[in-house]
Amino acid sequence: MTMISAQPRDAALSASDSLHGAATANIIAEYADRAVLAELMLTPKPGLVDQRNCGAHHDMDIDTFLASARAIAPWWPRFVDIGYASAHVAARAALILVRPTGVLCEQAMMQATHGINTHKGAIFSLGLLCFAAGRLLANGSSLTREGMCDEVASICFGLVDRELDGTREALTAGERVFQRYGIAGARGEAASGYATVRTAGLPVYDRLLMADVPQELALLQVLLHLLAVNDDTNLLSRGGPAGLAYVRARATDLLREGGALAPDGVQKMAAFDDALIARHLSPGGTADLLGLTWFLAQFPGMDGNSREPARTNAGNYAA
Repeated sequence: MTMISAQPRDAALSASDSLHGAATANIIAEYADRAVLAELMLTPKPGLVDQRNCGAHHDMDIDTFLASARAIAPWWPRFVDIGYASAHVAARAALILVRPTGVLCEQAMMQATHGINTHKGAIFSLGLLCFAAGRLLANGSSLTREGMCDEVASICFGLVDRELDGTREALTAGERVFQRYGIAGARGEAASGYATVRTAGLPVYDRLLMADVPQELALLQVLLHLLAVNDDTNLLSRGGPAGLAYVRARATDLLREGGALAPDGVQKMAAFDDALIARHLSPGGTADLLGLTWFLAQFPGMDGNSREPARTNAGNYAA
C-alpha cells in the first residue's frame, strides 16, 4: 500500500519563505496537482476509485482519473494568476472573475474522460483555494491555511442563498439534493471556509504526522473521520438519508475500533469498500475534502507550523 513518499524540502512553502511571482504560483499549483493524486492513489478507499478497484462506479477507473488529472493540471497556476490579477476586486464580487476558468478546466476534464465527471468537485474547491492564494499573495498576505480558507469564505459569501434557494429548477445532483434534503454540499463547504476540513480533517492529519504515522495510514484515518461527520451529497444522491447514515455509522464504529491504525485496520477498510460497492454508495464529496486536507496541510497554520510536503506516486502519470 505504498502511494506517497517524502520529498526534499527544497520546494516546500513554509512560514519563513518569501516567494513571489511565477515560482510561487507554480508551487501552489503543484500542491493542487499532488492533492488530486494523493486522494486518487490512496488505497483502499470505501466506495471510491483507487488502486484496488473502481469503487461503486461502472463508467470510470483509475486510468480515467489519471487522464483527468493530467488534463486539469495546467489549469491550477491559471487560477492563482487570476487571483493575483484581481486582488483589487472586493472578495464578494470576485467569484464571477474566476468562474470562466473553472468552466474551461471542466471542459478539459470532460474531453480527457470522454464526458465522465471525475474531478468537478476538486476543480471547484481547489480552484477556489488557488484563486484565493493568488489574491493573498498580491495583497502581501501570508499564505496560511486559515487565510486561504477565510478568503474563500469571503468570495463565496451568500453563494448558497443565491444558487440553491429552491426557486429555480434543479439541474445538477447537488441542486436536487439541496432542494430535497437542505444539504448545501460543495457550495456550503466553500462558503464555510471548509469548516469540515478545518475541524475534522486537518487536526487529525497534523496529529498523526507529528506521531510519525505513515502518510497513507494517516490519510486513511482522516478519511474515516471525514466520513463520520460529512453530510456527503453524493451519498445522499445515491442512497438517500439511509445510505448516508449507514456510511457515517460504519465509519464511527471503525474509529472506535482504532480505524486504519488498528492491526487489521487496512483489511477493515477493504471490507468497508466492499460493503459500499454492494450498496452502490460512493462518498465522492468526502473524497474531495480529503484532497483539500492534503492541500491545506502543506501550508502553515496561524501558529507558523508546517511540515514537509509529500510526493504522490502515480506511476507513469507524467508520461
